[in-house]
Amino acid sequence: MRLADRVAQLPPYLFAEISRKIAEKRAQGVDVVSFGIGDPDLPTPQHILQALHTAAEKPVNHRYPESEGLPEYRSAVARWYARRFGVELDPDTEVVSLIGSKEGIGHVALCLVDPGDVALIPDPAYPVYAVGTMFAGGEVYPLPLDEEGGWLPDLDAVPERVLERATVLWLNYPNNPTGAVAPLELFERAVAFARRHELVICHDLAYSDVAYEGYRPPSFLEVPGARDVAVEFSSLSKTYNMTGWRIGAAAGNRGVIDALTRVKSNLDSGVPQAIQEMAIAALSGPQGCVGEHNAVYRRRRDRIIETLRSLGLRVQAPKASLYVWARVPEGETSIAFAARLLDATGVVVTPGIGYGQQGEGYVRLSVTTPDDRVDEGLRRLTAWHAATARG
Repeated sequence: MRLADRVAQLPPYLFAEISRKIAEKRAQGVDVVSFGIGDPDLPTPQHILQALHTAAEKPVNHRYPESEGLPEYRSAVARWYARRFGVELDPDTEVVSLIGSKEGIGHVALCLVDPGDVALIPDPAYPVYAVGTMFAGGEVYPLPLDEEGGWLPDLDAVPERVLERATVLWLNYPNNPTGAVAPLELFERAVAFARRHELVICHDLAYSDVAYEGYRPPSFLEVPGARDVAVEFSSLSKTYNMTGWRIGAAAGNRGVIDALTRVKSNLDSGVPQAIQEMAIAALSGPQGCVGEHNAVYRRRRDRIIETLRSLGLRVQAPKASLYVWARVPEGETSIAFAARLLDATGVVVTPGIGYGQQGEGYVRLSVTTPDDRVDEGLRRLTAWHAATARG
């Protein structure tokens, strides 16, 4: 049997590999504490679940949905944008439903990238930006991010020879994996950059409302003229603890939204309508749960940072996202450090190299681990560091 070359070129998906290692350790009898994957442990709020229960009883919701999503769902997304960001969207032409934002992020490359085209992708970054590009036959040009530059890209550093072939620029703030946030000035520069070089900007806004100390992440679409050049991917997964329900949306440039809708109509049958109804309840209902979730995540964030600093690791407190991004000890690689922690303590962290070459020297810890397991994991790290220091 011969498989397609694109499958042979696929690297192991980072989080599938982490899950495999966790299963391997547990099979050996190790009690693993995982800070690896950003999957909220808190339950979906009750009023959202109740909307699903009610919607599941409706026979109309037992049939195929439409790929673009219910008009009511797209309208709820548009109202959320208006309320949250002051952005007015036409739900009929500027919004499409997604089976989680990951699905749209993967499929949009089929709309924007032909074989030989270049996608400008930050490094480090969520791996799906590059994988979608590869599936479309495109090439990745990495935009190096670093701590000194606040994990923001230097768009002026992209060579002209690359820009001649580039068709898309990916951005993601609040950022995964670094937790960095971006000022609106970066988005304004990006809009001008896209116009100048005839690019489409894809902005991943998965962590739109996971934020701390009063910080309110902006939408890329807030910038004047953004809808001329950009689409934005949002998700209910992290804000409302709905990772398992798989629903999100893309919004913005109507040409790209139309293209994405046409691709999706040929490849999927949309989000189950009962789940769209629960998403409407999430977006349109009481929002107090968002602040409650963030208070839990902030408490965990602070405890994790305190412990990591006591181990001698360099780490800054993120204003947003579900992640703590920590510098590993000098002279050690991210994979070696993560492996040493796992072997010595049973604690899982994600090596930064899994997000790109610029992630080398860092590890990522998620704050989506239950409180008792956070306590246990941090206790183990502290005890291991003390034993190591004693020699």
